[in-house]
Amino acid sequence: MQGLQAIPVTAEVNSSRGINFFLVGLPDNAVKESHQRIVAAIQNSGYRFPTNTFTVNLTPADLKKEGSAYDLPIAIGILATDDEVSLEHLSKYLMVGELSLDGSLLPVRGALPIAIMAREMGYEGLIVPKQNIREAAVVNRIKVYGAEHIAEVIDLLNHPETAISPTEIDTRKEFYQRQNEYELDFADVKGQESVKRAMEIAAAGGHNLIMIGPPGSGKSMMAKRLPTILPPLSLSESLETTQIHSVAGKLSRDTSLIAQRPFRSPHHTISQVALVGGGLNPQPGEISLAHNGVLFLDELPEFSRSVLEVLRQPLEDRVINISRAKYAVTYPASFMFVASMNPCPCGYYGDPTHHCTCTPGRIQQYMSKISGPLLDRIDIQCEIQAVPFAELSKMTPGEPSSAIRERVIRARNIQTERFASLPSSLGGGGGRPHCNAQMTERMLHQFAEPDASSMDMLRMAMERLKLSARAYSRILKVARTIADLAGSEKVQSMHIAEAIGYRNLDRGDWAERGI
Repeated sequence: MQGLQAIPVTAEVNSSRGINFFLVGLPDNAVKESHQRIVAAIQNSGYRFPTNTFTVNLTPADLKKEGSAYDLPIAIGILATDDEVSLEHLSKYLMVGELSLDGSLLPVRGALPIAIMAREMGYEGLIVPKQNIREAAVVNRIKVYGAEHIAEVIDLLNHPETAISPTEIDTRKEFYQRQNEYELDFADVKGQESVKRAMEIAAAGGHNLIMIGPPGSGKSMMAKRLPTILPPLSLSESLETTQIHSVAGKLSRDTSLIAQRPFRSPHHTISQVALVGGGLNPQPGEISLAHNGVLFLDELPEFSRSVLEVLRQPLEDRVINISRAKYAVTYPASFMFVASMNPCPCGYYGDPTHHCTCTPGRIQQYMSKISGPLLDRIDIQCEIQAVPFAELSKMTPGEPSSAIRERVIRARNIQTERFASLPSSLGGGGGRPHCNAQMTERMLHQFAEPDASSMDMLRMAMERLKLSARAYSRILKVARTIADLAGSEKVQSMHIAEAIGYRNLDRGDWAERGI
């Protein structure tokens, strides 16, 4: 795997006199150790391991080979030299799999991208371990066989008419059945109507959001329910998301396609590599695993400053480029960034029911952990208070996620129609924009130009709050989304006013005035 792309590797096996085994083609330790696994697997499966000298060449020879997915093709190649496997059908199949000592096949990473590559290369069939069959069988126009044991693979190559049958999955049926199967719902949230409104706007326009308030006010609870009001994944988005999780080895055995938008919530001790991806053997990080979904960072100031700063580039470009001495890969990273934080170290600064024990200096130091450039990239800054007992004690449920999602989908449909005629290159690294948060400056002038009175209001807010040029763009994008939710073709002063209200953390006197 290179990024999300599968690269074909051919295992060439040469047999000659003697007793030895040579493996060439830049194999890593896991590949070098395949000799012992293959010998045991073949013998324990009832076959004779040929007593010859074998030279196995993994081509292309200049590409470093990693992992255990080469066990199966090497073993089949060795058996083919001894006429245990027929050569007649061998070239029709691409195969991957790790061998256990008893000959059973163990799952590998990246089965979905491998299946896509096999179809593009014109192979008749793909052989994968049984555990990988559901994700690989998603790809149509290619026969995908799931084998539990090397004996089944040998039988398939020797007698394809009587061996195991290819697996077929009704991808669309399974996908649409599981789209709206959420365990959480906004109906469980009592009160917090202003925060729900902010989340609805964020979902409708794909905007980044931060919530600031005391402990126990429901920040994490509402963030976890945000995916339930986002528009359903399209089939193409689902395929792209599933590829990322397949490469990372995050798919469960019974999963064919990811039908719901991902929600990733890493702990604040996460490292830069775990967040953005990379490592010795490059893997997608949390921001790529959140692609087409939500990345939630709880207690944002507790994350290290260096970790937070690496978010700035993918938040703008919607891709993450990882360059190291030995490789350079690009992973998609188009996600909604949602964060929560306390207003101070003790959590009760400005709370009317609790006494704050923090000094102004500690509060300033706590807030300064989040840089201005990062805050600029967060469209909606939402203050939240603890829910009063009168609201908590109400037995009637709140508005369900399904009702909010209907309004969000209507607003997204308006945006889709608006951007449909634009060239795909205008959206930057992620192609044509599909929501307001991805609009460029040129699009803002075209679709979100405020009238004279709204411009005066915006100018006054910019001067008083000392907002940056990026914050100005964010206000216009949020105002455009608010107008879409209201069904308004033009951005009006009421929409601008509400959007300005979501820039409270930009105020220079925030730490002095309280929430």
